[in-house]
Amino acid sequence: MAHTAMSGDGTTDDDPVQTAVWRLRSRACWADAAALLPADGAAPALQRAALLVERCLYTERGWAEAEDALRTAEALAHTDDERGAAACERGQLAYTATLHGVRDRADEARAALGRAAALLPPGSRGRALLDFRRGLVAENLTRSPQAARAAYRRAHAAAGAHADALLLSFTWRHLAGLALRDGELAEARHGFAESLRIREELGYLVGTAPALVSLADTEEEPEASRLREEARRLFRLLGGVPTWLARQLAPPAPGVATA
Repeated sequence: MAHTAMSGDGTTDDDPVQTAVWRLRSRACWADAAALLPADGAAPALQRAALLVERCLYTERGWAEAEDALRTAEALAHTDDERGAAACERGQLAYTATLHGVRDRADEARAALGRAAALLPPGSRGRALLDFRRGLVAENLTRSPQAARAAYRRAHAAAGAHADALLLSFTWRHLAGLALRDGELAEARHGFAESLRIREELGYLVGTAPALVSLADTEEEPEASRLREEARRLFRLLGGVPTWLARQLAPPAPGVATA
């Protein structure tokens, strides 16, 4: 299963509020992070919506709060960039609901991301995140790995150009996932290792356990087991988040082959 978060890491911002928001977000405290943001303005509203949409992805709960925050952000958006960013979050929420089986909103996801593409100019930071999310839809909803790879590569190049380290960790991870599917083990291992390295450097704890598990899938024993055990430790530390990782971390039943 493929997952992503909003871009931006908060680590190069001198604003103490943004630094605190990043620290809470990276530790799976999205509601607490959102509560620190100013009450007024389009930019805080968009950031609040993005945080709460991300919480849905990792916890499979908080849908009503995310919808409310997103409607507020949409109402306050006035420029093309703001409207495009809101549409991108709308698409991500619809994608997440479909991915988790809450409700089939695939058509809504594609339509919202299409609106975002019409509003966000090529080369913008928001366009990089949009390209990545269109890749997710192509890979996981449309089942078109070729289209997904092309979108991920565009996002990967743009994330590098904008020095968006967190988004780069996601593009590395998802390009590696496609490589692994194609049997390109060395390429997959390299991509997963780069994704993990970036997340550890950023202190993005909530995304570190999934990165460890992905890398473990490309390693031999005993390294694979060591990586999975570290992922279990982080998973317990964060109170069972991301929820979807529990299935991948569950020990095999006695007598069941795991090859």
